[in-house]
Amino acid sequence: MARRLYVLCAVLVASVIVLPAQQLPPGYVDPGPVLAAASKAINEQSLRCVTFSGTGYSGAVGQTFENAVNIDWRRAEMANYTRTINWETGTSKETFDRKPGESPASWKYGLGFVGGMPTQKNVRQTHIVNGMNAWYTDGDTAPVAVPPEMAEIYQLDIWLTPHGFLKAARKPGANPVALWRWEQLEKGRDGNVVSPEKVHVVGITVLGKYRVDATINSQNIITRIKTTVNENTLGDFNIEQESTNFMPAGESRWPIAWHSHQGWDDNWKFYSESTGHNAYGGKFPDIKANVCEDPVPVPDAVRQTPAPNPAQVNVEKMAEGVYLLGGGPANSYMVEFRDFVAVFEAPLGEARSLAVIDTIAKLAPGKAIRWLIMSHPHFDHIGGIRTYNHIGATLVTHMINLPFINRDVLTYKARTVKPDILSLWPPTEVAEGYNYEAIQENFVITDNSRILRVYYVQPLNHVSGMLMAYLPAERIAFEADLFDTHEPPRAAQIPAMRSLMNQVQRMKLDVGTVAPIHGKPVPWSAFVDAMGTAAKTN
Repeated sequence: MARRLYVLCAVLVASVIVLPAQQLPPGYVDPGPVLAAASKAINEQSLRCVTFSGTGYSGAVGQTFENAVNIDWRRAEMANYTRTINWETGTSKETFDRKPGESPASWKYGLGFVGGMPTQKNVRQTHIVNGMNAWYTDGDTAPVAVPPEMAEIYQLDIWLTPHGFLKAARKPGANPVALWRWEQLEKGRDGNVVSPEKVHVVGITVLGKYRVDATINSQNIITRIKTTVNENTLGDFNIEQESTNFMPAGESRWPIAWHSHQGWDDNWKFYSESTGHNAYGGKFPDIKANVCEDPVPVPDAVRQTPAPNPAQVNVEKMAEGVYLLGGGPANSYMVEFRDFVAVFEAPLGEARSLAVIDTIAKLAPGKAIRWLIMSHPHFDHIGGIRTYNHIGATLVTHMINLPFINRDVLTYKARTVKPDILSLWPPTEVAEGYNYEAIQENFVITDNSRILRVYYVQPLNHVSGMLMAYLPAERIAFEADLFDTHEPPRAAQIPAMRSLMNQVQRMKLDVGTVAPIHGKPVPWSAFVDAMGTAAKTN
């Protein structure tokens, strides 16, 4: 018996010795040596934190004038830029100077530009993330919390650097996977690819939910880092960081030239109309390695700030069957007809729109939302149009916007990061095209009793394809971004305000009330006075 056990053990040991290493599918490789070589190439593990400074730019995702070919997101220059990243504490602090009066103070760069938030009033801006809390300060004002969903993106961004990626790859749950591919010639490719180059791509999981991929070239340098997040308008949304020109950083090496694409860089619109280009970048040659100051603690005011509640809908009756549906940085307006309802604007996202739709169902029971009027295609104004489309509403938009809306937004493409109601249960109308009404100059919605007119606003420098609406009997004009009332008028609003004034005068509209998407309705006289005030501050 003992001899049999000995022989059996010998056989088992022999079998362990001769078994080949874990078999990987064709095209895949062991990620361990690839990551080790990339870490060694820049001596990554010697860098615990880094501070880098220089001059950069911030691009406002979803805020272009039009969805044209090879157009970057609208830029704002950032001077005196300094950022400190500490991977050990999961913290980042950014400070920079930017021209005030044109962007929300809550907006850093890239995603997160939301109209109706307080406008930046001071030159100096600070954005900090500590764990899953993020906040900003406008000049020396009190810190203000960043909403949780965006704070998570700020935390994710810490790991979208070469050193951050390699450190994240060693964390529990990262589950690295590696493969190889040939990188071909491409106009403007970072890293100066002059001939086909064999590279490796390593994919990991970050924060337990985001897939992050790094491209590592033949010199074992990470040249590109990509991830996918959710954006309410487009769904699965590409963020791609590219870095070059590695310089000494203590015993390590750190890239000083950066740029970040947000959205697919589809230069020639082969697959989409939205050509997402640079959302952040610059040259940051001043580097300090391992000056690891204590992270800024999360202020009590930030920690105690409740998350925004998209389900809170504040209803204000403006006239019989006409309601303001507020409760956030952007309103919707409801107009009830004899047998149906029309809605002006579907901002923010699905959760907000579902709450507004439920409110409408209570205000006008049994009446379908027949029409949804979209003012313009900036992302913070159209995050809910898919929700309305799902419940059967027909979108009214200017014909200029139709290719973008039809190819990129009202589609039945899968959404993997955050599936919405339209992607999970796409109605037949989406595939068959019964989902929009493209107009040119004007459009009339009526039941032969009440009439709602829709007009194309021009000329306008803010965006192409802008619509406004007007109720003649009630003398109410509905508009977006042409005149905001959530804060005092400012010089940057003057061109849009002039466009609204020109449109009203050209169409000979007898406006009594201006109903903005951002802010409360005001008398027409208040708009006229605001134009004068804004002009004096210019």
